[in-house]
Amino acid sequence: MRTEKSAAAAGIATKALREVARTEGVPVDLLMERVAAGRVVILTHRGRALGIGEGLRVKVNTNVGTSPDSHDPVAEIRKVKAACRHGTDTVMDLSTGGDLDALRRKIIAASTVPVGTVPIYQAAVETIRAERRIDRMNPEKVFESIRRHAEDGVAFVTVHCGITRRAVERLLANPRRVGVVSRGGVFTICWMLANDRENPLFAQYDRLLAIAKKYDLVLSLGDGLRPGGVPDSTDAAQIEELITIGELAAAAWEQGVQVMIEGPGHIPIHEVPANVLLEKKLCRGAPFYVLGPLVTDLAPGYDHITAAIGAAVAGWHGADFICAVSPAEHLALPTEKEVVEGLIASRIAAQAADLARGRCDTTEATLRMADARFQRRWTQQERLSLIPHRVREIRSSRRPAASDVCTMCGRYCAMKLLQRSLRKAGRHG
Repeated sequence: MRTEKSAAAAGIATKALREVARTEGVPVDLLMERVAAGRVVILTHRGRALGIGEGLRVKVNTNVGTSPDSHDPVAEIRKVKAACRHGTDTVMDLSTGGDLDALRRKIIAASTVPVGTVPIYQAAVETIRAERRIDRMNPEKVFESIRRHAEDGVAFVTVHCGITRRAVERLLANPRRVGVVSRGGVFTICWMLANDRENPLFAQYDRLLAIAKKYDLVLSLGDGLRPGGVPDSTDAAQIEELITIGELAAAAWEQGVQVMIEGPGHIPIHEVPANVLLEKKLCRGAPFYVLGPLVTDLAPGYDHITAAIGAAVAGWHGADFICAVSPAEHLALPTEKEVVEGLIASRIAAQAADLARGRCDTTEATLRMADARFQRRWTQQERLSLIPHRVREIRSSRRPAASDVCTMCGRYCAMKLLQRSLRKAGRHG
C-alpha cells in the first residue's frame, strides 16, 4: 500500500499533494520534500485534500461528540454542519455515549472536511458497558476499534502510544495538582496499573503502524500526559512522553506512515514558545497539534478566549494545527452555538499566527482590509472578514445617519475627517 508519505519519498506527486500545493500556494517539489520528511501530513476526505504542517496555513479542528449524559445524534450532526459552515478545517468525533458506530458513520457522511476520532474511547466504553471495569479491557479491542474507524473512512486517529510504564512512574513520583485530564490517557493508565503491563499501543506499535499504513491513516500521537492545569505545565511526565513520541514518530516514518504530534494543554503564556520548540526539536519538525494551549485556569465559561490567546502564541512560534476550545470547556458538553464560538475564536488565533509567520495571502488580505477601512468600503470589509455574516448583522442592525460611517463615531469619524482635511490641503486622501 502506497501512502502519501511513501509516494512523496519516491518522488511521486499524488493528486492530493498537488491539490494541497495549489490551495496553499506552495511549489509541488517543496511540498513533496516536506511530506517525505514528515514535516507535513496530508489528510483526505471524499476526494478532497488538506495539508497540515511546515509552511502551510495554520489549521483548526472542531470537537463534537456525545457523552454518557447527553447523546443526541441529531444535535451532534447539527454541530458538525455548523462547524463546516463556519470554516473548520477538520472535525473530531469524541463520542462516549449512545451508538458510537452509527454516530461516527453519520458524522463522516455529514462532514465536508476530514474527520478524526479517538478509538480507545470506543474500546473503553464498550468494555465498561459489558464488564463495568476498565481494567478488563482486552488490548485486542483497542486494535479492533482502530481498524473499524479506519475502515469507516476517518482521516486521522489520536493514539496514546507515548504513555509508557516509565512515563507513569515519573507521573507517580512527581504528583500533580490536577492529575491527568486526557480521557484516553486515563483509560490507558488505569488499565496499565491494574494489569501491571505495558501500554499495548507502545508494546505492539508495529501492529498499529501496519493498520495505519494499510489505510494511509494519519496517526495523531496523543499527549495523554498533557498538563490539565497551569501549575502542572512542562513537568517531567509531560516531557518523558514527548521524548517517547518523538522516537515513535521516527519509527512511523520508516514505515511510510504519516504522523502529527499532540501538545498541551494548560500552559502559562511565557512557556508556550518553549513547548513548541521542544516538540519541533524532539519530534524532528513533525506537525504540532495543540489544544489551546489555555494560558490561565481562572476563566471558566470563557475558555475559548483563554485558548485562543495561547493558540495565537503557539501558532506564531510554529504550531501547525489548533484544536478549538468552546466556552463550555471544563463545565459541560457544548451547545451548537458554543461549538461555533470556540471555532471562531480559534480561527482568529490561526489567522493572527499566519500573519506573524508572514503568510503572503494573509498579509495581502490584511492590506486590502486596511484600505477598505480607511475608504469606508463596507461591502469589501464584509467580504474580507473572517465571518462575513457577523459584519453584515451588526452593520444592518445599527444603521448610521450617513452611509459612509458607522454609529461609533458618526460625523466625527476620524478617517473621514482626515480625508477631508487632506483633500482641502491638496494632498492625497
